[in-house]
Amino acid sequence: MWWSDPLILIPFIPVFLLALTLHEFGHAWTALQFGDPTAKLQGRVTLDPLKHLDLMGTIFMFVLQFGWAKPVPVNPANFRPDQRRQAELWVSLAGIIANLLQAIAYAAVFRVLLLIDPNMLYGSVFLQRFLLFGVLINLALAIFNLLPIYPLDGAHVIKNILPLRQAIPFVEFSQRYGAMILMALIFVGLFSDVSPLNILIGVPRNWLAGLLLPNF
Repeated sequence: MWWSDPLILIPFIPVFLLALTLHEFGHAWTALQFGDPTAKLQGRVTLDPLKHLDLMGTIFMFVLQFGWAKPVPVNPANFRPDQRRQAELWVSLAGIIANLLQAIAYAAVFRVLLLIDPNMLYGSVFLQRFLLFGVLINLALAIFNLLPIYPLDGAHVIKNILPLRQAIPFVEFSQRYGAMILMALIFVGLFSDVSPLNILIGVPRNWLAGLLLPNF
């Protein structure tokens, strides 16, 4: 953990802030493209991280290595009726896509530096950590938000993929129990040696990182 080496925070913080900011910006910008100005009216179509940060989500990122930002307000009534489910789906996916693209970008820089100047890469602990955190944090955020648990993006994705007949009971169940399930997963990880979220997120994250980074 970072408290055993506080210098880790130097590359960690900018990567974390950019990851959350672009995630939420992706939601807000995509909603605006589909005709919903709600986020724009609240100042959320911005790259200013202070507009997006959530206190508890930030604390959890430092403690458990995953976190969240303030949800972007979206009013589906502003979408065209014939595009509403499609719009909601893309708005939900936008943040996840933003994190995946960032992970790929950090990995691409790592690979390019490895090819053209490996001494520069391996001679700088900061640069190695910055690029590695860029991959791992963004993959973790993408996978965390893909979990089909309300209020995470994954629940909204499932809602808009399912036929309406199945979507309605899923929404009712997820809105009633989703937050409790999510909090239970978080607190089990806090007070036991086995963290369900670390397993749900860490295993696929490390597998994907192995595809993106050499010798990971």
